[in-house]
Amino acid sequence: MIVAARTVRHERADATREAILAAAERLFAERGVYAVSNRQVSEAAGQGNNAAVGYHFGTKADLVRAIARQHAEQVERLRRRRLGEIGDSTDVRDWVACLVRPVLEHLADLGSPTWYARFCAQVMTDPALHAIMTEESLASPALRGTIEGFNRCLPELPIEVHIERGAMARNLILHMCAERERALAENTATPRSSWHDAATGLIDGIVGLWLAPVTR
Repeated sequence: MIVAARTVRHERADATREAILAAAERLFAERGVYAVSNRQVSEAAGQGNNAAVGYHFGTKADLVRAIARQHAEQVERLRRRRLGEIGDSTDVRDWVACLVRPVLEHLADLGSPTWYARFCAQVMTDPALHAIMTEESLASPALRGTIEGFNRCLPELPIEVHIERGAMARNLILHMCAERERALAENTATPRSSWHDAATGLIDGIVGLWLAPVTR
């Protein structure tokens, strides 16, 4: 009886955590992280206790980290599979695809509507939360391996150009995904018919960005 009661409590706690994560991701995506209170997240998650967010997650930063981690496992699995497929490729496009496709495949797998891309776009505008997302991203062995392989086959670039183009590429992925996600949620037209095709367009653009000549 005691074991069964503990199991029920754990299942209820897990369900509450999942409801809070889903509600927070949606509200943060739609309104911004700091425009949303813990009370609003609790209410949207169907929790009568307004302290539920703090009890289960601690600070708002902890909640943001938990949302990021919830998605990271699936993206990691998809990227690890692609790494195995491309091996020691020296084609920049292969490595850009390894950066882009796992993220967009994950968004496609979530169905529609989704909020994760818009959540990421909102979070990345805040320096402290940006640092959390960067830390969580770089905890991924598959992402680190992809970046290493990508850097090995890039043409030699001045360091300041390399840094600049890296920022351009990250912002392109982030905001193109968020804009497509918003358009799908609002049932408006998108330039590409699927997340797969959207990934192809992004890969084309990012490969061109990295291989473009440097004006001195």
